[in-house]
Amino acid sequence: MEKPDEVIRKRLLIDGDGAGDDRRINLLVKSFIKWCNSGSQEEGYSQYQRMLSTLSQCEFSMGKTLLVYDMNLREMENYEKIYKEIECSIAGAHEKIAECKKQILQAKRIRKNRQEYDALAKVIQHHPDRHETLKELEALGKELEHLSHIKESVEDKLELRRKQFHVLLSTIHELQQTLENDEKLSEVEEAQETSMETDPKP
Repeated sequence: MEKPDEVIRKRLLIDGDGAGDDRRINLLVKSFIKWCNSGSQEEGYSQYQRMLSTLSQCEFSMGKTLLVYDMNLREMENYEKIYKEIECSIAGAHEKIAECKKQILQAKRIRKNRQEYDALAKVIQHHPDRHETLKELEALGKELEHLSHIKESVEDKLELRRKQFHVLLSTIHELQQTLENDEKLSEVEEAQETSMETDPKP
C-alpha cells in the first residue's frame, strides 16, 4: 500500500509542476493588454475575468510546486537518517567482527593448551606414581575442565555472534535494496516530469 505522501506526489506530478507557467504568464500579459485596450465595458469585463482565471491557475501551479519541493526535502531528510543508521550498523558490525576474531584467537590458545596438557598427562602416566605428581595431575585436570568450560562458552558466543552478524548483513542488504529502488523510482518520476514539460499542452 502506497504512503499518503507518495499518492499526493504522483497526483501532483501527473499534469506537471510548472511546465505551463510561461504560457500562462504570456496569456496573462496579453489579457492585460487587451483589457487596457478594450473598447467596451463588456469586453473589458471579459478580459478581466480571463486575467483572474489565468492568475488563479498560476497560483495553483505555484502551490503544487511548493508541495513537491517540501516532499522532496522530507525525502532527503529520511534518506540522510537511513544513511546514518547504515553507517552505525556497519561500524557496529566491524566492532563485532573484531571481537569475534579475539574470541577465535582465545579459542585457539585454549585448544593448544589443551593439547599440551594432554601430551603432558600422557608423559606423566609413564612415570611412577608419586604424591606430588598426583596432586599436579589433579590440579591439571581441574584446570583442563575449567578451560573446557571456557572453550564451550566461547564457542557458544561465537555461534551467537555469527547469527547476529548474518542478520545484520541481511538488514543492511535490504536497506541498500530499498535505497536503490527509491533512486530508480525518483529517476522514473524525473523522466516523466521531463517528458511532460517537453510535450505541448492543449
